[in-house]
Order: sequence, then structure tokens, then C-alpha cells
Amino acid sequence: MNSRALGHFVKIFGPGLLYAGAAIGVSHLVQSTRAGAMFNFNLVWVLIVANFLKYPFFEYGPRYATATGTSLVDGYYKIGKWAVIVFAVLTILSMFIVQAAVTVVTVGIMAYVFQITIEIKILCVMVLIVSAIFLISGKYSALDKVIKFIIILLALSTVVAVFASLGIQSEISPETIHNFNWTNATDVFFLIAFIGWMPAPIDVSVWSSIWNLEKNKDLGYVPTMRNVLLEFKIGYIGTAFLALGFLTLGALVMSGTGNELSTSGVVFAGQLINMYTDSIGSWAYWIISIAALTTMLSTTITVLDAYSRVMNPIVKYLLPGVWKKFRNKDKLRWFWYIFIIAGAAFILAFAAKSMVHMVTMATTLSFLMAPVFAWLNYKVVTDDHMPITSRPGKFLRVLSWLGIIFFTVFSLVYIYWRFLI
Repeated sequence: MNSRALGHFVKIFGPGLLYAGAAIGVSHLVQSTRAGAMFNFNLVWVLIVANFLKYPFFEYGPRYATATGTSLVDGYYKIGKWAVIVFAVLTILSMFIVQAAVTVVTVGIMAYVFQITIEIKILCVMVLIVSAIFLISGKYSALDKVIKFIIILLALSTVVAVFASLGIQSEISPETIHNFNWTNATDVFFLIAFIGWMPAPIDVSVWSSIWNLEKNKDLGYVPTMRNVLLEFKIGYIGTAFLALGFLTLGALVMSGTGNELSTSGVVFAGQLINMYTDSIGSWAYWIISIAALTTMLSTTITVLDAYSRVMNPIVKYLLPGVWKKFRNKDKLRWFWYIFIIAGAAFILAFAAKSMVHMVTMATTLSFLMAPVFAWLNYKVVTDDHMPITSRPGKFLRVLSWLGIIFFTVFSLVYIYWRFLI
């Protein structure tokens, strides 16, 4: 790749990193760390399999956007209005819980780092309002620029912490390590929740398709399919390695010590940051604190941005009369900010028992929805309206069906454990 080609490629960076910003949050800081702390390295294979089997469905977002110039929601409409209805129902069922879950983790870290004593629920609403103001004022370009710095900072911090902590495990007795037990309902429920957001909920693929369209507007042209998919793969593979890094930190620093990760967001934030400082040194406290906080803050902002964007095409296709009344579509997005914040606040006020409870509820719901989203995405990219040259090859098709079967079977396993035992 010559310097000119490299320059063009660097310019298109953004959607893949926004995907990474949405993925590297609860699934990494909370779930991956808990997986390592609770089960040592028992679930490494699950992490790898989940990333591998989910790959096609996430890749279909930028693939479809580049090939057609439209988002996956538009693709759902082309295979039938029923598909948009299914997507709308699943989105509305999950978006308040997901937004509340990522925000409560963000606020937990913020409260710990800055010793804020404001009630967590109130602080969550304040953070969401500030996030909405940020999006209204800066829009996509600001989010695109901020994400790049945040992801690099966290990635470097995690790599250094993992290598620095490699000698800790030798001090721990193997007898004190709890191994994953397939006959233990608690272990199985955690596994389901872990897969649910590893590396992210599959509906993030829809967000990714929209971010690619926004990036194309900023660029003024449509990049080649090869470059778009390469940019996405870099973000995707990067998030997988970071998830492995967080699991490794949990295994090396916490597993077998007798110390459990707290269900309180504030206490958990302290434990997470201490994992880094114990490995690297106390001098790194503020670097790690800022990296962790900005990572979760970027996730909160990214999720709010994404849900507000996907709701517009839902209204366009399901409520065309309402859609036509809004000449300024930005005003409709402002309504979605208010709507999402109000719904998340309701969840936080009446359904939030603890940070872990919120995360488990959101991740489990995402897992149960995974087979539906996976099948919808596969249906869209293999439909007749998709350009033949841009349709996935045989390998991705086979991998897609393996993924759909895998998620369906595990969903049935969860239902069996939850309701039939």
C-alpha cells in the first residue's frame, strides 16, 4: 500500500472504531473481567467462539451499507415490513435496559474516580443529558474524532497491565480457583450473559451500517468494499484481543484470591482500577482512571447516538404520516434523546437492584434476541436486492448458519435452566 493509498485508508477510519467504542464497555470492563475473576481462564474458549461466530452478522452492517448506500433497517424493509416491525419491537424492548446498564457502569467509575457523592440514579440522568447535548452540538464528526483517542489509550493501558501482571498467578493456589460447572445454574446463567455482549449485541450491526453512511457523507465519496471491510476487521479483531486482555487481568489479579468483584458500580470501579495499578504501579492511577472512564463514557454516548439514529427509519417505515410531519429530522432525534433518557431513568429508578443485576438483565436479553437479529442480517445480505458481487461468500454463509444454530441452541438451554428446572 503506497503512501497515497494509506492516506485514503486512514481517512475512512471511524465506523469500525465507533463499533469498537460501543463494544468495548460493559462486555469488556465488566463481563470479561468477571469471567476471568470468577473462572480463571475456563471461559477463554467461549470468548473466542463468540467472537468468531458473531463476526459475519457484524460484518454485514458495513458490507450492506457500502453495497447499497442504505442501512440495514432499509434492508429489513426491502425483505418485508414485518422485518422492520420485528426489529422495532426488539429495539424498544432492549434500548432502555441497555442504555441504563452502560450508563450505570459509567457513573460508577465516575463516582469512584472523582469521589462524587450524588445519588447514582441522579448522576446517571445528568450524564445522559450531557451526552445528548454533546451529540446535538458536535454530531457524528465529534464522536468520530473522540473515539480514536479513547480506544488507543485504553488498548495501550490494557496491554501494559496484562504483561505487567503475568507473574501474579504463580502466587495463587490452584485449589482456590473456581472452575466453571455446567451443572451449576448460576454458572450457566453467567455464561449466557457473557456471550450476550461478547463482543457486543448483534443489533450493533445496524448501528454500524448507519455510521458507515454518515462517514461517507463526511468523506464525500464511498470507499471501496475492500477498504471498508478492512477498517471494520481492524476494529473487530482489536475488540476481541482487548476482551481477552480484560479476562486475563481478572484471572491473574483476582481469580483464586478469595476476593470477589463487587455488584456495586462504585466499588467495582475501584477494584477494576486497582487491578491495573497493582500490575503497573500506583503512578498509573490517573492514566487508567481516565482511560476506563472515557471508554465507558464513549460507550454511553455511542449507544445514545445509535438508538436515536435507528429510531428514525423505524418511524419512516412504520409511521409514514408522522415522518412526513417532521421536515427537520434533527428535531425528531432530539425527541428520541428525551425518550431514551426518560426510559433509562425509569429502569434505573424502579428496576435497578445493583450494577451487576442491570448488566445481567441487559446482556441476557441481548443474547435471547441474538438468533433473530442474526437471521435478519443474513436474510438481508443474501436477498435478491443485494448486488451479487457484494453478497457474502460460501465461508461466511456457512459460518452464519453455524452462528444462528449456536445462538438458538444456547437460548433454548437458558430457557430450560430458567423455567423448566
